[in-house]
Amino acid sequence: MQRLAAGPVGRAAVALPLIGALAVGAWMIVDAGRSGSEPQVQALPAGGGAVPAPPSTLETPAAAPAAEAAPAQQPSELDVWAQRLAGPLDIPESSLKAYAAGELAMRQERPDCHLTWVTLAGLGKAADDHRGAADALATGRKLCAKGVDLAGGGWWKAVGGVRPGDERFRQRALGHAQLYATLSLDPARAGTPAVRATRFALDQIGLPYVWGGNGPEAGAAGFDCSGLTKAAYDSAGVALPRTADTQYRALRIGVEPGLGDLVFYGNPGTRIHHVGLYLGNGLMINAPTQGQAIQIHSYRRAGDDYAGSGRPA
Repeated sequence: MQRLAAGPVGRAAVALPLIGALAVGAWMIVDAGRSGSEPQVQALPAGGGAVPAPPSTLETPAAAPAAEAAPAQQPSELDVWAQRLAGPLDIPESSLKAYAAGELAMRQERPDCHLTWVTLAGLGKAADDHRGAADALATGRKLCAKGVDLAGGGWWKAVGGVRPGDERFRQRALGHAQLYATLSLDPARAGTPAVRATRFALDQIGLPYVWGGNGPEAGAAGFDCSGLTKAAYDSAGVALPRTADTQYRALRIGVEPGLGDLVFYGNPGTRIHHVGLYLGNGLMINAPTQGQAIQIHSYRRAGDDYAGSGRPA
């Protein structure tokens, strides 16, 4: 288990894994043809034709500091922690403190649950862009009910229970939680093109795959794989070619994938046929194929034709 470096926050708490083993099925678009309506999605069982389960843990987030009494007229350690991260994470300071307070309370009530503020923040973003953060403790208690261990295999099922049947919500919670975990350890990256592109891609989760699609702003209901990655980096001020193959040939391939890097599939000698945007810890955001929604997948699986990764900026 990763621990934080020494320092006020690092000394105050042991950082916990964010998420347990997942069983993520693919999404199929259903009833996507209704004019003016949001595409509906449903989960397929993991296994038959679906992507393999993502890895067992996400990157360990910076832990919430322990609650300690602050000297008069001095900000508490929690205040300093929230002030440092609120801007880079794009979470209101009051909401961030509510998520941290939820973690701290659940450490006392249910230490075996291993709830982190990152899980609560991911859920809060997916639910209402953090407007309901005051309910973080109630959400934590719901997640930790029935003896679930969020650091084991219970995270994916428990998060699904917050809004049963809403796969877009669960995937957005996963994606934003991963982003917050990564940025909490390196907040200086928040303004980089890679992070801006990642935020754009996360916002597209649930839109349908559309062959040749460049997204709603271009008059399409959704994106294809390279349309998504191009639009994501366009939003960050970085120009990319349009197709997966031309994007591959425009970048230096061979870097170990990091947040915002592009991951490619196909035969470099003939044609690259697919691209996704790496989210971290073995996960990518991608527009998979006709009939499926934009979603988070593992970026590797047995027998795939992975061709490498490249860094646009």
